[in-house]
Amino acid sequence: MEITVQPYSGEEYDMIVFCHLRWDFVYQRPQHLISRLAKDRKILVVEEPVQTKLNGKGSFEIRKISSNIHVFQPPVNSIEEIGPYLRKRLSSKSFEIGWFYSPAFVSVLEHLDFDTVVYDCMDELSLFRGAPKQLIDQENQLLQAADAVFTGGKSLYESKSQKHHNVFCFPSSVDLDHFSNTDLEKPEDMRNIPSPIVGYYGVIDERIDLDLLHKTAIMSPEFSFVMVGPLCKISEADLPRTNNIFYLGMKSYEELPAYLSYFDIAMMPFALNDATKFISPTKTLEYMAASKPIISTKIKDVVRDYSDCIMLVENAEEFHHAVQNPHSQFQKRYHEILEKTSWDTTAAKMSSILEKILI
Repeated sequence: MEITVQPYSGEEYDMIVFCHLRWDFVYQRPQHLISRLAKDRKILVVEEPVQTKLNGKGSFEIRKISSNIHVFQPPVNSIEEIGPYLRKRLSSKSFEIGWFYSPAFVSVLEHLDFDTVVYDCMDELSLFRGAPKQLIDQENQLLQAADAVFTGGKSLYESKSQKHHNVFCFPSSVDLDHFSNTDLEKPEDMRNIPSPIVGYYGVIDERIDLDLLHKTAIMSPEFSFVMVGPLCKISEADLPRTNNIFYLGMKSYEELPAYLSYFDIAMMPFALNDATKFISPTKTLEYMAASKPIISTKIKDVVRDYSDCIMLVENAEEFHHAVQNPHSQFQKRYHEILEKTSWDTTAAKMSSILEKILI
């Protein structure tokens, strides 16, 4: 699909989404939900600004992802300048829904009016590497303004429900049809990688236990460990290097099923640190949709929900043993889990809650 960039021409929006993640970065929760919510609403997605010499004087250009989804990257030098910029240039100053993925955007509430404010909390951003100190205060302000809070997992729900009266748990979901397709051609950059393959896809950042990956790869030389995804907040120099670890870079959402279909085992080698304390990995269900044995470190929400069908490990010795002896009796449990969830269902439930608030 061709994405066009054009000057804003006075379009009216029902909903504005404020997101710290780029629309064209890894396709995850925001894209899944917004693309579905856009069936009934015209939505402007506002990304974080990039440092610019334009300092708010640049043209108001939007990218048209579809007729109902427009993406805007403000030509300003700080998030605090976004509110005044939008108020001056949008044809309307009042909107049905303001939808926040990061509390860092909270200052826009001083400049734009929303009938309903939603905080869709998919991560505990204040615990990520390099998080600004003011983010906690900003979240408290956003929680005071929010009419509803959605969380991306049970651990986040338990945390936020102590701070807000109207919190709903919507764990990561899955597009089953997309990831269950295994009749796909092997990607060119996987063709020379020896099998069996233990694979991961997603962002490679401080949440990945690179030491665990390194030690396990050394202990398991007959296996190839494939990492698919972009680096974020770490450098190439931080990556462990062995003959059987392969880094294939970022792939599009459309390409992921082809890579996943050629994993013999899927892995989630997450570090247990502040950044992973509240995560509920979307890829868990996507791996299940492709019927792959899964090895994961003991992330709280993974242990709580999937310990009966996922191999859980604490160290390289256990990881090595798991790749040598993968689970084979998991299909029935996968089916039971997957039949209860989809992004379509999640988006519909969220819309129902919004309709009740808007009445």
